[in-house]
Amino acid sequence: MKAVRLQSVGNLSVETVEKPVPGPNELLVKIEACGVCGTDRHILAGEFPSRPPVTLGHEFCGIVEAIGSGVSTVAIGARITGDPNISCGLCPQCRNGRVNLCHNLKAIGIQQDGGFAEYAIVPESQAYEIPLSLHPHHGAFCEPLACCLHGVDMAEIKPGSSVVILGGGVIGMLTVQLCKIAGATTIVMSTRQADKRHLAEEIGATHSIDPSQGNAIELLAGKNGLLPGGADVVIECAGVAETMMEAPKMARAGGTVVILGVMAAGEKIEIEPFDILFRELRVLGSFVNPFTHRRAADMIASGAVKVDKLISRTVGLEEAVEVISNPPRRGEIRVMVLPNAE
Repeated sequence: MKAVRLQSVGNLSVETVEKPVPGPNELLVKIEACGVCGTDRHILAGEFPSRPPVTLGHEFCGIVEAIGSGVSTVAIGARITGDPNISCGLCPQCRNGRVNLCHNLKAIGIQQDGGFAEYAIVPESQAYEIPLSLHPHHGAFCEPLACCLHGVDMAEIKPGSSVVILGGGVIGMLTVQLCKIAGATTIVMSTRQADKRHLAEEIGATHSIDPSQGNAIELLAGKNGLLPGGADVVIECAGVAETMMEAPKMARAGGTVVILGVMAAGEKIEIEPFDILFRELRVLGSFVNPFTHRRAADMIASGAVKVDKLISRTVGLEEAVEVISNPPRRGEIRVMVLPNAE
């Protein structure tokens, strides 16, 4: 079979490899769709920990083609979405319910072979069944939505809250919808690209701003801004230094800042501790998807979260290398890789 393999930092190619065979408590999944995430680009650049040689791809869904011994909850022919993050269940963090902070955490598509391939092995424990009637492209959104759910959970958004979302990529667009579901009455999307601002307002944002048209902090939290004094919650979804530094300045006194965007490992930003102290801000990091994948799958399957308009284009495995090796095109939100498309 064909797979997109990372051999070393900066070295990504399509290779022919043996079709895997499921072991005990494992599923062989024929991959229908796998999303290209910004983390894949960070991995290629050596900016996010991985374990090459490895097949990338951690946002996937597919059809179970074979099962190993001991599998009892998933049948051949089922469509599943895979939670890529595998915790050990034994370390102190796992025993305290913080499975996303597991000392031995590993992920499908990062430390072990993932979904940019015709087939992948998925442990039964990581498989969540979704309807056969669901479009397979939609199933590949369950993983990023699960991560967004964790961040929105941490933000503790209450009905009537005001929220600012920094970044118009797939994480920002999913977060807009979750904030609306959570009851936020003012949802502001901040992104430079006009088409993304329009889309954000179409799917749930009440306002949008172009941060390049002035001082973004003043546009949002200034005396004459959209939210004078700042928002109840600011969620950073862009993963860039500029918005990371701006986020606390856009929150009201006593407000909450949640970091969902991924910056390169080792990259630094400047912060003002006195401001965080004096205005008693909560600044929280949100990492992956502890116990949220089932909820995400149900929300996708029910249509509670809309994803059709977030798919910018679909490509095959051969094109996937070029997509991962380059920055997103202007206006692009999510590129979907279809490993078995004819």
